[in-house]
Amino acid sequence: MINIYPSLISADLMNLEKEIKLLEPYCTGFHIDVMDNHFVPNLTWGKMFIDAIGKITKKPLWVHLMIDNPSIFIDTLVLSPESILTFHIESASDVKKLSRRIKEKNIIPSIAVSPKTPVEKIFPFLDLVDHILIMTVEPGFSGQCFLQSSKSKIEKLFSHVNISKLKVSDLRIKISVDGGVGRENIGELAKIGVSDFAVGSGIFDYKNRVEAIKKLYELAKKI
Repeated sequence: MINIYPSLISADLMNLEKEIKLLEPYCTGFHIDVMDNHFVPNLTWGKMFIDAIGKITKKPLWVHLMIDNPSIFIDTLVLSPESILTFHIESASDVKKLSRRIKEKNIIPSIAVSPKTPVEKIFPFLDLVDHILIMTVEPGFSGQCFLQSSKSKIEKLFSHVNISKLKVSDLRIKISVDGGVGRENIGELAKIGVSDFAVGSGIFDYKNRVEAIKKLYELAKKI
């Protein structure tokens, strides 16, 4: 199953509720980047923003924590059971503890790996999470080009998962990407097994947002 989450960092922030209501019937949920200007060189939103978005839409939220100390943030969040909470392997001091705390809140635990980090670094923790995020741009800013080197990282991850028999095929573990996803590559990514896509510019750079997301679904399903 293909899941597309419009990334709100790329939306028209002065008309955010309108953007959400427009795309709500067509997307799986909405992706929210939380940045602290330390882990990444940008500053975005916090708990109050996430709470406000949760009042606008009933769709699941995919909250991506690009912050130095994700453990501080986790306890403050209230999300629906279908929502995803992603933390980075590069900033997590105790992956097992973080994953357990997220599961205790009935949220889907997700671990992310940045482009410069070897994907092997997350291999010891695959049995602790239900969702894996491969960053396909350097985290921090939207509108970047997709890093072609990410494809080999995704393939290496799938190869390891298959060897270790963690059963990606039964959807216990979902593989996702964030960064530079658009019409030119979503089909190929879906073909190699990616199921969840955070998409910013690939939707919001188009005047007709609805047609943009419909086209992405169409291309992703042609596999």
